[in-house]
Amino acid sequence: MSGSVGYYAGLGAEDLVAADYARRNHGIAARRWRGQAGEIDLIAREGSTVVFVEVKKSRSFATAAARLGHRQMERIVASASEFLAGEPRGQLTDVRFDLAVVNGGGALKVIENAFMEV
Repeated sequence: MSGSVGYYAGLGAEDLVAADYARRNHGIAARRWRGQAGEIDLIAREGSTVVFVEVKKSRSFATAAARLGHRQMERIVASASEFLAGEPRGQLTDVRFDLAVVNGGGALKVIENAFMEV
């Protein structure tokens, strides 16, 4: 994908994922939230849990999932820590890190707790 095509494909994938979380009764707290450490694609709420979601799009689910590396996970966790500073319970807030992958056909798969140990 060229730069602008990839950018718009990514936005489309993020729209699809946000709609899926909203359909499953998650409040959408932020999209493309940016802290000093980096950007988080989607931040949702499931009850008292804050869910940080990284969205990846590729031809297949496996290829999309493989695009999430350890260093990027570390940046997302650092950004999440910044976001949590504004939450009432701060770093004690219940959190989950999900990976949402979208394949070339527009199908979606969510892997909950994808960042088991960063």
